[in-house]
Amino acid sequence: MSLFRTIVPRPMLSLLLWTVWLLLNNTVAFGHVLLGLILAIGIPRLTYHFWDPQADVKKPLLMVKFIIILVFDIIIANLEVARRILGPSKALRPAFFEYPLAIKGDFPITILASTISLTPGTVSAQLSGDRSRLLVHGLHVDDVPAAIEQIRQRYEAPLQEIFGC
Repeated sequence: MSLFRTIVPRPMLSLLLWTVWLLLNNTVAFGHVLLGLILAIGIPRLTYHFWDPQADVKKPLLMVKFIIILVFDIIIANLEVARRILGPSKALRPAFFEYPLAIKGDFPITILASTISLTPGTVSAQLSGDRSRLLVHGLHVDDVPAAIEQIRQRYEAPLQEIFGC
């Protein structure tokens, strides 16, 4: 393990804790910046041994792009679901389908399942025992292979690059 990883075992968590600390205190005064930094480094170091190993983020800038795309997709999907819900009920074509996973690792699979569930109109319902398939419910699915390909290209492929799996 590198010296940096020894001091900061969870860099993304430390960054998140430090940012939240500064936002909650609504100041960037030196004392708050320093105390926030001490807490952001100290808390993950003290709790490191209680955590399951997590996948490392290999491409953080791609992760930022992924989050921006996800927020955009959530907004568009909200509008689409509202249009379909307020429209005639015969316009809905709900469906369950199995999504074959190419991504490996518990954490990346969890992020993918959460991403699918965060997007209105879709819910990840169950992960197969061998972690190779995800049962997905779509509120309106015209073409199952097209829905699978959209999830693969829009969400799973970037996650594979982000986590290097």
